[in-house]
Amino acid sequence: MTEEQVVEGLGALAHPVRLRVFRALVVAGQAGLTPATLQASLGIPATTLSFHLKDLTHSGLTSVERSSRHLIYRAAYGRMNGLIAYLTAHCCEGVDCGVAPQAPACAC
Repeated sequence: MTEEQVVEGLGALAHPVRLRVFRALVVAGQAGLTPATLQASLGIPATTLSFHLKDLTHSGLTSVERSSRHLIYRAAYGRMNGLIAYLTAHCCEGVDCGVAPQAPACAC
């Protein structure tokens, strides 16, 4: 992952609405969610949601697929895991930094 991609991904997540949308998509898994479902569950107006979904998709953190008449948005787990790996690469230069080990990144 390039530094530019990391900055773009972090920028996309640096807004409360986009962060909530992305987290909802991560929870939904590979099934994804339609904009109508996101709108109803998060209470976000349709035009606002559309704007934020566009930013998340442009950053590569989400993907979108047309299924019949509906759009299905999914978290892009590969990009998400790449972002996490970039941020944690070479943590503390191999020295114990006192952080408890976390569960591995999602393999979805």
